[in-house]
Amino acid sequence: MPSDILLTPPVAFMIILAVTITLAGALSRFSCKVKKPPQDMDTAYACGEKVSEHRVQPDYSQFFPFAFFFTILHVVAMMVTTVPAQTIQSFSIAVIYIAGAAVGLFILFRK
Repeated sequence: MPSDILLTPPVAFMIILAVTITLAGALSRFSCKVKKPPQDMDTAYACGEKVSEHRVQPDYSQFFPFAFFFTILHVVAMMVTTVPAQTIQSFSIAVIYIAGAAVGLFILFRK
């Protein structure tokens, strides 16, 4: 059917992209424009302090293990709850996922 060609993902993407670009161009006339840019417009500024004076380097060493922990547990919970319970093969798949998660967590939190 020729009318179904508009519903294919590449054609739909191109149509939406063209509409978005057209709207952005048409609505850009209504945007606020600065006549004379401020003197310090290109300098870094955050929370009332000039960033050039000092830079904070956050430490993510404690964040990543917990992020991986929650990722592993959420993927295992999703896989175990979506495995059908009718056959013994599906039960073995769930047990393999749980064992893999346990090994992954032991590796993640080893000291």
